[in-house]
Amino acid sequence: MKNWQHPYPLMLNLSGRSCLVVGGGPIAERKVRGLLAAGANVTVISEEFTTGIQAMAERTDVVLYRQTFDAAIVQASDKERFTLVIAATNQMDVNTQIALAAQAQGYLVSVVDQPELSSFILPSVVRRGKLVITVSTGGASPSAARKIAKEIDNAYGDEYEIYLDFLSETRLLIQQRVANKEARQHLFKDMLSWDVMSLIRNGTFEGWKKKFEIALQGASWMQQQETEEDELPTWSFIDEIG
Repeated sequence: MKNWQHPYPLMLNLSGRSCLVVGGGPIAERKVRGLLAAGANVTVISEEFTTGIQAMAERTDVVLYRQTFDAAIVQASDKERFTLVIAATNQMDVNTQIALAAQAQGYLVSVVDQPELSSFILPSVVRRGKLVITVSTGGASPSAARKIAKEIDNAYGDEYEIYLDFLSETRLLIQQRVANKEARQHLFKDMLSWDVMSLIRNGTFEGWKKKFEIALQGASWMQQQETEEDELPTWSFIDEIG
């Protein structure tokens, strides 16, 4: 049995990568949709599929095989290797077979409801655009993780997507215009003290943002090709735009 006392959290880029899901029920469908949302190419193997999975058959990033699991599937050549494997059948013995076969080939594998067979587990997720909050109990109680995620979902509204888009756009602009790393860090830190969330919530953000963009472009340090060491940029105009 694997020890999940100290799992290592990470964010994985699956864009254009091949992933395998074994199973054709509602849980498998949910896993497939999650992988597709991450940009993965997904192969799904099962004798039967939900209506939702069947509807994906026409997609170029989904391949369906109506068959039972065969260990040979994960013993393909390097060109056909999967980045990860998810076992989502309703048969424990089949899930065990999938896990052992995948792990023997060095694959990362997740077995639904059987963390002891898994090399990774999928946390509950709350998404607000660029903001991604995950909750995991290390397989101890997926239900508790979902409950906590629901509480977080209620606490973080859609305004966070707008907020983070603004921070991301401004941060990119600062990186392009301010060469001094220390100065950039001060600017980034100061941005977090602005009460932008209130502006978004009360519907005045777009008007404030336009004034911000005009003031930013007019700032003296934005006019220079490269900020000098003794002329550190500041957000001195913030109070002026309200």
